[in-house]
Parts: sequence; structure tokens; C-alpha cells
Amino acid sequence: MYKAPDGRYEARDGMYIDGAWRPATGTDTITVVDPADEQPLGQVPAGTAEDIDAAVRAARTALPRWAATPSAERAALIGALRDRLVARKDEIAATVTAELGAPLPFAQAVHAGVPIAVCGSYAELAATHPFEEKVGNSTVYLEPVGVVGAITPWNYPLHQIVNKVAPALAAGCTVVLKPAEDTPLTAQLFADAVHEAGIPAGVFNLVTGLGPVAGQALAEHEGVDLVSFTGSTAVGRRIGATAGAAVKRVALELGGKSANVILPSADLAKAVAVGVANVMSNSGQTCSAWTRMLVHTDRYDEAVELATAAAAKYGPRIGPLVNAKQQARVRGYIEKGVEEGARLVAGGPEAPKAQGYFVRPTVFADVTPEMTIAQEEIFGPVLSLIRYEDEDDALRIANGTVYGLAGAVWAADDAEAVAFARRMDTGQVDINGGGFNPLAPFGGYKQSGVGRELGAHGLMEYLQTKSLQF
Repeated sequence: MYKAPDGRYEARDGMYIDGAWRPATGTDTITVVDPADEQPLGQVPAGTAEDIDAAVRAARTALPRWAATPSAERAALIGALRDRLVARKDEIAATVTAELGAPLPFAQAVHAGVPIAVCGSYAELAATHPFEEKVGNSTVYLEPVGVVGAITPWNYPLHQIVNKVAPALAAGCTVVLKPAEDTPLTAQLFADAVHEAGIPAGVFNLVTGLGPVAGQALAEHEGVDLVSFTGSTAVGRRIGATAGAAVKRVALELGGKSANVILPSADLAKAVAVGVANVMSNSGQTCSAWTRMLVHTDRYDEAVELATAAAAKYGPRIGPLVNAKQQARVRGYIEKGVEEGARLVAGGPEAPKAQGYFVRPTVFADVTPEMTIAQEEIFGPVLSLIRYEDEDDALRIANGTVYGLAGAVWAADDAEAVAFARRMDTGQVDINGGGFNPLAPFGGYKQSGVGRELGAHGLMEYLQTKSLQF
């Protein structure tokens, strides 16, 4: 998406289907808005069920040849895609900043940089993963599931696309992508990169549109073999029910309410500083954010002071939320926290600016585990500090939600933190500030989802097994 003379980003006016941009079948459009100033950036087509059908048919036609392509050749093409993303890194970052509102340095490092690393990891896995093995008198083959319907969210627009498309292509699957309507420009840019990389026609297809129309048509289409969805638990339930009726596979990465458990022996200042940064990152629009900070009662007051001071530094640095609906939702949760008796020590529901979908970095103290803000996913820059009496109490609180996506544990040494983390009902735990690993499996327990993304575990979601006995 290139900057036009009037300052807006130019958007494609068609769908990327069967290796080319083609006109949409309908006339409805989606206006993309800059959340920082509420001004329109451009328009994309609102795809119809007919557009989805054309894309799925193209993917089905391309499937046999792509599935039969040697894994080394698929690896080379995924590597070429990575190279095109590298070449477009500045454009990716600028586009994400424009349509999502992420500050440019964060967009460059995370929104552009992380997907490049993930794409590179799947180029390597496509070349090295064992797609067959001997088991006694059997040979077991790993084969592509088929056509993948990928439905992605707006909060990390390119990362979530790459998390699905790269392993699907590495497995030999073909893909139809329906990106979030708030951030379709990044998806269009990705489609350009796919085309430039030389990935064959029909292997990747893009249809922009609304969830209840294009997304539902994709999830229900009989030509789709697996639906990979990232988004809310409520929508994930509906997709799971639809897929179950058709005996169709799903991969669901859903909501989270992750606990940041600070054990008494931890470096409190470091744990609080990193914890606040984690919650404020991407304006709090992260499913795995550690939105509940659990602190022993003896150090609780000190932690509140540290968190309050840390949050104050983010006021000028935090970007807007993605749209007006999300802004209203988050402000409503802040009001609910005050109403239920939590103590507001930083931020609040008042909008910090007259224009743009901004929300104040907010910290609540004296939060009890049963409060709404301690149970429901807010998806904004809001942190709840909860006190605990002992480790069993901390574990009860940490595991006391319907979610289980991520979390963190801090202690004087890794062994103490690991012992606690092993008892947490969650899919990924950072120990003493452990860094992001693009090869480690990511996904949730309980209502946080089904399946895993990233690395070899993410690749396996798009493979099925066949055994031949001799």
C-alpha cells in the first residue's frame, strides 16, 4: 500500500484469486480508518459468498500439484516469500501503523520483524521436517490436510497471517485467507509478496470482507478441509460447531486472561516493570497479555507503587485502539472495575485525546479474583493487581478463569519458577522474563483454543497421517 498524494494509502479494489487480482462480485466496500485521527485511509471490497467460492475452487484446483511439489521446492518458495517480506519491511510497518495505530518503532520490530522470522522458520522446517518414518513393518506418511480456510484478526495482522499461511504452505496445503476487516491493507500487501515470490497460482488466495458474510461462507464451505481461526472465544465456538457438523478439522487460537505470578523471592522491581510493559504493548491488544499481576500480600503495596509509576511512563507512548467500538468496550470495562470496587491507581475511563481511539494506560489495585476485570478479556491497556496469601492461593487464582493461553512466573531461580509453572493450566509460560521463541508451540488450554501455532507443532496442525503396512 503506497502513500498517495492526499496522504491516504492506496488499496487494491479486487480479490487475489488464482494468482491474479480480479474484481469482486459485489459492489459493497469496507472503509479502512486510521485509528489515530479517525480519517479514512481507503476502501477494499466486501467479499461475498461467491468470491469465497471462487477462491476455494482455485485452491482445490491447485492442491494436487502443490501437495506433490517436493518439500525442498516448497521450502525455497517460502524462503522467497520471506525475502519479499524483508524487502517490504518498511512498507509493512508503515501500513500497520496506518491501519492499526501501532507506533512505528513497535511496528517495525514486532509487526514486521516477527512474521519475517516465523516465515523463515517454516522455510527451514519445510526442508528438514521428516514427512515419513518407519514404524515396525509400516511406513507412516505425513500428508497435507487439503484446503485451509484461514480467518485472521486485526491485532497482529501480518503475524497472524504468517502463523497460518506459512505452515500450511510448508505442509503442502493451499489456502484461502479472510483477514480482519479493520486491517485488510496489510493482507493485500502480503498477497503482493506471495505473487512476487513466485508461489503458484491458486496456492494462496485472498478475499477481504466481513466476518458474518465472507468469514462464515469460508468456514461453511464444503471445499474447505480445515478452518484455522484466531479471534474471540465466542466466534471460535460458532466456528467449532459449524466445523463439527461437517466433521471438519479446526485450529482455534482464542481469548486469554493470563496471570503474571510474582513469587516472594523474585526481583519485584524487574517483574513489575516487565509485567506493565507486557500489558501496555500493542495498546493492550494482545491475547496473551499478562493482564493479572499476582503479588504476595507482604509485597503487594510496593508492587502497586511500582506499577503505578511504570504505567505513567506509557501515556505519551501508547497507540490508539483499533476502532471506536473497541475503545468504548475497554472504557466500559474500566468503568465496571470502578463500579465493582477496584481501586484505580493509574489511568481511567476518560479519553486522553479529543481525536483518535485512545485509552489511558490503566492500573487497578485491590482487585479480587471474582471481579469482571479479573475474569473477562478486556483487550486494552488495563492491568489488575491481585494479592495472594501463599503459593496454593496464587495457583488457585492463576487457574481460576475459563482461559489458559499464556502466563509468567518470577522467582529467585528458574527451578522455583518452573515448579510453579508446571502446575498452571496454560499453554505457554515465560520464566523470569524468557523471550519470544518462534519455534516454540503457542496455543491454549480450556477456552483459549484448540491446537498450536509456530514451529513443528504448528506445522503438524496442517498434516494428516497415513500408514502403509508391508
